[in-house]
Amino acid sequence: MMATLYYIHDPMCSWCWGYRPTWHQLETNLPSEINVEYVAGGLAPDSDEAMPIALQQSIQSHWHTIQAKLGTEFNFDFWEKNTPRRSTYNACRAVIAAKNQGLEKEMLAAIQQGYYLQALNPSDKSTLITLAQELAKQNPMMNTTQFSADLSSAATQTELMRQIELARTLTHRGFPSLVLEYQGKQHFIAHDYQDNAITLKQIMQYL
Repeated sequence: MMATLYYIHDPMCSWCWGYRPTWHQLETNLPSEINVEYVAGGLAPDSDEAMPIALQQSIQSHWHTIQAKLGTEFNFDFWEKNTPRRSTYNACRAVIAAKNQGLEKEMLAAIQQGYYLQALNPSDKSTLITLAQELAKQNPMMNTTQFSADLSSAATQTELMRQIELARTLTHRGFPSLVLEYQGKQHFIAHDYQDNAITLKQIMQYL
């Protein structure tokens, strides 16, 4: 019987960026009978308002904490080059739009690298379209015309709301979170940010 491991995340969640290397090790080491489903939790709804300075400073503080604890790389030029907004739904929609073309993970990686390493702003649709265009150069599966249309489509918005509701149903513990569903039961999996083996052992105990 197949089990499902839900990975609850947000493309603009800095702790998800910090967890990324370990998560990929875990995903690679999972047994084949476990299906992985990415769930965009929607960290912050659409907004055109500039982020308050106090919030900018708070998020930068989180970046420094993650960098110190996990060794994660951040490009702090983001805060000087952009007008930050507390708005992640566009980035979530971009991942969903790319999933329509089988490129969910690739777009998630492009957004995270663009945001945290290249100081780009994924709150802006123009940034997301540019990332899709860059992805298309590497992967012919990416149809940028379709991506742009899907990014703003009603179907994508409906899917985002479904994923956000699913994330809230599964857990209220924030991002990233892991929930294993097996034989009709759901189990919260406490992840270790630096050792995938610890998390994998916990998952295997339920199977």
